[in-house]
Order: sequence, then structure tokens, then C-alpha cells
Amino acid sequence: MYGNFWENLKNAFKHGDNSVYKLIAINLIVWAVFMVLRVVMTIGGIGDTYGSLISWFMMPASLPKLAIQPWSIFTYMFLHEGIFHILFNMLFLYWFGLLIHQYLGSRKLANLYILGGLAGGLFYLLIYNLAPYFSNSVDSSMMLGASAGVFAIVVGAATLSPNTTFFLILLGPVKIKYIAIFYVVLSFANSAGANAGGELAHLGGALMGFLYVTQLRKGNDWGVPIQKVGIFFENLFGSNRPRVKVSFRKTQSKSGSFSSFNKSESSSKTTPVKGGSEATQEEIDRILDKIADKGYDALSKDEKRKLFEFSKK
Repeated sequence: MYGNFWENLKNAFKHGDNSVYKLIAINLIVWAVFMVLRVVMTIGGIGDTYGSLISWFMMPASLPKLAIQPWSIFTYMFLHEGIFHILFNMLFLYWFGLLIHQYLGSRKLANLYILGGLAGGLFYLLIYNLAPYFSNSVDSSMMLGASAGVFAIVVGAATLSPNTTFFLILLGPVKIKYIAIFYVVLSFANSAGANAGGELAHLGGALMGFLYVTQLRKGNDWGVPIQKVGIFFENLFGSNRPRVKVSFRKTQSKSGSFSSFNKSESSSKTTPVKGGSEATQEEIDRILDKIADKGYDALSKDEKRKLFEFSKK
């Protein structure tokens, strides 16, 4: 990251290694565009046209409608209308996204958001088309919002470091595993309510967050296809400056623990970090094993800094 929140948000597309701010910026830009369209078109007496326009970017529960607008399984996860809807989604994306970024890096954060959105959309489709309860509403139901991707990040962060503590107003210090459990249970309880589609998407995203991190610990990165698409568009529209690629490789030393990083485009065995010190491959392995055994909170400030610098892509 390069500065305070607003500076990072303002320069989100000028720097790499900042998927948190890129995702927030995209969501805010899309929200602002549709907010202006809604106000102008409604005042102009063509509010119905606005409703038809935005529906092309919302995800329908009806399979025939989805076949006509297949792009909506991607566009819906960046689309909001209410101010509080986007506010709370972006706050959770920021808080938990920084933790994912610190552990896994910028690209895997973006992978998890997209995979969570896709998983939430597919789970929404599955339940609406199979459960008798929704048979009368499947043709008219539409969904929008980043919640599925955000839930994937929340549960992914809780799976990575369940004992990390957030300080909440009125409640004080709360471990993030309890925050994740609370919101998953709340979504399940409301999955037969007025916002059933959104709650079902939350559950699909949450499941993906857990599975993604679990598989990553085993050396399987489900986000590779998403990452390749992202790199393609970066190369297409971005600069051609060389980048150092950081990825996971599985080791045989400990099953179930995080594998060590493999710096595939550098022959050096050390990585320079701020303050003049260097993190060796063996030191990074030790830090990752410490995370797996004791959690992220057990790391010293220096260990956290070294892990963060080493994980930059």
C-alpha cells in the first residue's frame, strides 16, 4: 500500500499490489454511475426505462433469462443501489480484505472475491430452481450486490487467522471467527425471508471462502484461472514493466500447514525488505509454519513486515 485510505483509493489504478482498493473503487464507480442514471431518468419521467436497464446487469434466478444475459453472473457482484448496502459491503471488504492481502497477497484477494461471487450466484440459482418454496418467484427474482464475494473474504480471513481480534463498538474485542460465524448463521436464518436470494448468495460465498483457503493450504489454488484472466487484461491495458511473481509450492514437511513461497522469476535466495534486513527462504518457511501452528497474532511486528514484503507480487 502507498498511503492513507483516500490516497490509496484515489490512486487505485495507478499501482499494483492493491486489489482491496481496486475492488472498492470499481464498486463505488459503478454505484455512482447507476445512482446518477436513476435520479436523472426518474426525474425525466423514464424511471421504468432505468429499471429495465439495471436489470440487464442484475443476476436473474430464471435459467432462460440468465442464458440471455450470461454476463450478469459477473456484473451483479459489482452492482449496488442503496447507500447503506454498498457502505457495509465496502467496510467489510476493507477490514477483512487487508487481512487476506497481508497473508496471501493482492492477486489471491481478487481471486477470492470473484470466486466467492460466482459461488454465491451459482448457489442462488441452484436453490431457487430446485426448492419448492421458490417455485412461484423464480421467474421474477433478480439479485445484485457484492455480498457473496465479501462473505468469501470474511470467512477466508477467519479460516486463515481465526483468533485475530477486531475491536467493535459497544462489544469491544471480538475474534473474527465469531464475527464470521454470526453472519453465516444470520444469513442461514434469513434464507427463507424477504431477501432470500441475497442470503443464499452469502452462504455460497462463505462456503467458497472456507474451501479456497483449505485447498490453498493443501497446495491447490482454485483461483489460477481467475488470475490468468486478470493478468491477460493487465497486460492488455497496463504497462509492460516486469514483475516478480510469487506463488505457493507444496512442501512435505508438514501436512495441513501453509507451504512455502516460491519466487519463480528470481534466482536470489533472499528478498530485501524495508529497514535494510533480508528475509531468507528458510525464514519465510519458519514464519508460515508459525502461522499454521499458532496463528497470525503470534508473529512479531518484524515477522509480519517480512511476510508482507515477501508476499508482494
